Amino acid sequence: MDGYTTLYNILETALKQAGEESGMLLGQELSIALTDSLTTSKASYFGGLDDGCFVLAVDSGESYPGQFYLVFSLRDAIVMSSILLGIPPARIQEKKRLSIIESDDIDAFSEIANMINGAFNTVFQGTLPEKIRLKLLSPKKYIPEIDQLSEEEPLPDGEYLMYRSKLEMPGQEMNYLDVLIPVALGNLYDPPQENAEPEPSPEVGASAGEQAAVLTPGAAGEESAGLSAAERDAGEATAAVAAATGIDSVIVLEDNSEERQQMAELVAFTGYEVAEGTLNADIKELFAGRNVRLVIIGSQDADDRELAVCIKVNAIRQDFPPPIIMSAEYWTRTAVLKALKYGARDIIIKPYDNEDVVSKVRRYCKIP
Repeated sequence: MDGYTTLYNILETALKQAGEESGMLLGQELSIALTDSLTTSKASYFGGLDDGCFVLAVDSGESYPGQFYLVFSLRDAIVMSSILLGIPPARIQEKKRLSIIESDDIDAFSEIANMINGAFNTVFQGTLPEKIRLKLLSPKKYIPEIDQLSEEEPLPDGEYLMYRSKLEMPGQEMNYLDVLIPVALGNLYDPPQENAEPEPSPEVGASAGEQAAVLTPGAAGEESAGLSAAERDAGEATAAVAAATGIDSVIVLEDNSEERQQMAELVAFTGYEVAEGTLNADIKELFAGRNVRLVIIGSQDADDRELAVCIKVNAIRQDFPPPIIMSAEYWTRTAVLKALKYGARDIIIKPYDNEDVVSKVRRYCKIP
């Protein structure tokens, strides 16, 4: 599919992050890797389906009005929701084989879909030049030869940009997640270049950004993947500068003074200023005069009091909140779900594994 390089890179990043965050929710590794893109129509897409699927509409608002759609295999949805519900492996395989989907499965799958939509919101908001809000709508089930296609169901007639990604989970045979974006909405996300000047070749001094514009996703191999990461980092850096200025800092919030000091020493390698406080600290005051690159929240139990700190941090920098890592000694599945829902990007289980902490800090602060 020609063009839409920026949109391809945005989705590549969003899907990868969605896999990582959903894997944390499920308690096991899950990867979502974008593999292909093409133009299709509703009739062509659904005419080629052999198995049932879930269609989730995502309402796109603010400067990018419209809807796009996430399409999951029904069997993949059964597997993921059953894992979240703690159903034994043998029963999961039976449900998958027979395509058994119950109300609890739909509720659990909706939680996973919310996690994926949260990742999309983070990446889209941090990359697109104008404000955007993505709201997930209720899933719709579609079974070929049983459910009838109509003008609006399970999604409207028309031409779509289809982005296919492979789901992979250890010990499971997974299928694909397809993102279907109406062409008109795709053109809002990634406007076509009109009356563009001739593209300079790399030999005559084209910039990295200009070289990126002439690459076709999926055809440039490792070079394309490298530019994708560079463009993403540049977009996030630009948004971060717009959101905050001041001293590059890491904020460590923890009531236990000994553990707070231990964490402060662990993150000192970043070279950033380390600001410390308790969970009752004045968040606004801590952020004043600082470009906060990361917030680490520590507690014994990840209860509502600690989770509320995530909300305060996100409220300070609504347009581009810093990454948040939450650490606690006791985690429940519900607490993990709430932490991710309230804005945490990752979790740590106490007592700390120092190498794990350093690895996560490097990752979220983008330190080589």
